[in-house]
Amino acid sequence: MSRITKTFEALNGRGALVAYITAGDPSLEATETLVPAIAEAGADIIELGLPFSDPLLDGPSIQLSAHRALENGTTPGKVFAAVKRLRDSGVEAPIVLMTCTNLVARPGFARFAEQCRENGVDGVIVTDLPPEESAEWKQAADANGVDTIFLLAPTSTDERIRAVAELATGFIYCVSRAGVTGVQQDIPPELHELLSKIRARTETPVCVGFGISNAEHVRTVWQWADGAVVGSAIVNAVAENSDGPDMVQHAAAFVRGLKPTAA
Repeated sequence: MSRITKTFEALNGRGALVAYITAGDPSLEATETLVPAIAEAGADIIELGLPFSDPLLDGPSIQLSAHRALENGTTPGKVFAAVKRLRDSGVEAPIVLMTCTNLVARPGFARFAEQCRENGVDGVIVTDLPPEESAEWKQAADANGVDTIFLLAPTSTDERIRAVAELATGFIYCVSRAGVTGVQQDIPPELHELLSKIRARTETPVCVGFGISNAEHVRTVWQWADGAVVGSAIVNAVAENSDGPDMVQHAAAFVRGLKPTAA
């Protein structure tokens, strides 16, 4: 049983808070400090974005963070090494990589999956890999005990929902709205209908992301789904204090404030 599955079981019906940060922003050393701090602050699962020069789903905040990370020399190999150091230091929270096919295919699907296993990565979201074309990655990930997390969106067809329901492990990432990542003011009302369609197909946990930025959003998502993913808002909290001595404390305080007082 993977760390991700164990985490959802331990929550016993309470929603999960999934926190995203870009690996290497403002530095890999900072990432290694941020991960345990935001886990201690209440993040149940940590998503690390692998910076890439041609973002697909990233809005302005995450695009800028990826640019800063690349400028700092962040590479997938260095991120794997950082995750290994986090595991060696005692971090137990599930760690998920969010990336694109180019970075997974470059070393080869099998080797990338092996690197995940060797360094303590629990799951991978390959944002531009549709389930219909994922057989090679799925086989490699399964062989190495790595959860395969697929995306579904309001535009997903019934056929795509069925395919993801059959293949996804760990959790399904449900995109709350069409478009790219970024802080939003509200949760689309049609999200509930999409979640109902997904739940009719699978018992795999479903987490909602894109536009989730405050405790009220998290509370709403938890009423409908198994977890809420917060990305751009945390990335912004890191960036606002990246030059200050209290950057980690500020980001941790922001994550702490995302947990509803009464869910």
